Amino acid sequence: MLMRNIFLVGVALTLLTACSVAKTAVDVALVPVHVATAGVNAVIPSQKKADERRGRELRKEDEERGKQIRMAQERCRKGKALTTDDCSRIVQR
Repeated sequence: MLMRNIFLVGVALTLLTACSVAKTAVDVALVPVHVATAGVNAVIPSQKKADERRGRELRKEDEERGKQIRMAQERCRKGKALTTDDCSRIVQR
């Protein structure tokens, strides 16, 4: 009985050691792949990041357009319109 338990423990340790050695070998083999992938990702921005950046730019432009329209409306309302303001197109409130 004791011999059988010792044998089973020995087999289990051997299998665990072999698995950890194999996993380490795989990890070492994949290091160049991970390094290359990280380098490519650092150099080339992802499409998602580019889309987010473009969305922020569009929102900022839209906010600025709205601000300019509100300022033109205010100038037209006060009778101090600029030559570039088209008060006939601006809705009076």
